[in-house]
Amino acid sequence: MQELTMELDGKSRTPLYEQIYEFIKSELQAGTIQYKEKLPSARALAAHLAVSRSTVDLAYEQLRSEGYIEAVPCKGYFACQLEGVFRLDENPGIRQREDCDPRKDYLYDFTPNGVDLERFPFNIWRKINRQVLSEEHTDLFLLGDPQGEAGLREAIARYLHQARGVNCTPEQIVIGAGNDYLLMLLSRILGTKRQVAMEDPTYRQAYCVFENLGYSMCAVEMDAMGMMVEELEKTEADLAYVMPSHQYPMGIVMPIGRRYQLLQWAAQRENRYIIEDDYDSEFRYKGKPIPALQGYDRKGKVIYLGTFSKSIAPAIRISYMVLPPALCRLYERTAMLFSSTVSRIDQRTLEVFIREGHFERHLNRMRTAYKGKHDLLVEHLKELKAVCSISGEQAGVHLLARFEDGRTEKELIDAAREHRIKVYGLSENIVRHHEREDAGSQPAGIILGYAALSEEQICRATDILNAAWL
Repeated sequence: MQELTMELDGKSRTPLYEQIYEFIKSELQAGTIQYKEKLPSARALAAHLAVSRSTVDLAYEQLRSEGYIEAVPCKGYFACQLEGVFRLDENPGIRQREDCDPRKDYLYDFTPNGVDLERFPFNIWRKINRQVLSEEHTDLFLLGDPQGEAGLREAIARYLHQARGVNCTPEQIVIGAGNDYLLMLLSRILGTKRQVAMEDPTYRQAYCVFENLGYSMCAVEMDAMGMMVEELEKTEADLAYVMPSHQYPMGIVMPIGRRYQLLQWAAQRENRYIIEDDYDSEFRYKGKPIPALQGYDRKGKVIYLGTFSKSIAPAIRISYMVLPPALCRLYERTAMLFSSTVSRIDQRTLEVFIREGHFERHLNRMRTAYKGKHDLLVEHLKELKAVCSISGEQAGVHLLARFEDGRTEKELIDAAREHRIKVYGLSENIVRHHEREDAGSQPAGIILGYAALSEEQICRATDILNAAWL
């Protein structure tokens, strides 16, 4: 081959050598330049294209390094056999999923899963992350302890004891990327030939995870104090999943008497356990902080789950599980073969963030911010007191509005949607909604999360909702 003709664009942001490389590569991939065919010499091609030889040399060297051509001493460059050479198709024929996030159609979104990222200490987190990466610890790039880094587990154990009254050692803590992963890990420890009882309404995501793991499920009704233990005793459940500090979505804080009843239920049989989900316990606005259920456990019956998704940010993806001593031994035998799902660098960054007091200061700022948003939302919703009641206002980052004026949940959601406001229905979290004979007569419930909204947005959105719902 004496010549290769191509059109080069000197004004393009793509360098000339890269344009030559892309052209020859496409010709090789298409088979226009065949196996063992000789390419023009670098000098000849440079003269033909009116570019410098170094430009052609760079293009040829890139092609050679990627296995598209080979250099034969004293003879020149030849096309290689491309069978078996990996290549990425720019148009692989796979239909890309269009960006169809429905939340973009809304001006205001009262999602209960949001957090206030405007107040996240980005500079401090970035500084600690750089500090961790600058440390001469190459082992941070190797696989770590499957249970989680010892330093982070020690920091979490100290925090849980001081802030939540949890009694545990670092050896009882397992760190994972989200509660879903930890529940999967727990299924390896306990086995799935069990029945799980969950509150109704409940946290639907956890219910679906258990169901997909193969557990038998049952829903237990609640009263004003939480899961009804007398109803729980009628089931065959040996695992009870509860959220005693601030139940989602009802917002109930379980009193001490009901907590002891649950512990007594678990103590009646050897294989019974309570799974305590304490996901947003850091945020309490009325009364004294209530210690975690685990802190009252003297029989090793509570499996405690916590996460930094609400207190820091969902993308941190660091959750933790506190196992009773007996289950720690089972974990060592059955589940330690699973590597940790959290980067050691992220674990080390979080450890420093906690140890140096940044986490405590951040929590205090967020409590103040969320309480301000909470009080503002409650105040603005007072206009609706003639048609609805508000509950769940003692803690957490969401409220529940119950309408008893005969309107359906769908009517309320549609009315909000007409004004481009996203609200969430309680019925999505009711497990036995269709089984209940009185389902149609139940008050319509609307969940209003406020963490991700600014104070100004809360005022504007609730003013619109008041007009739409009154």
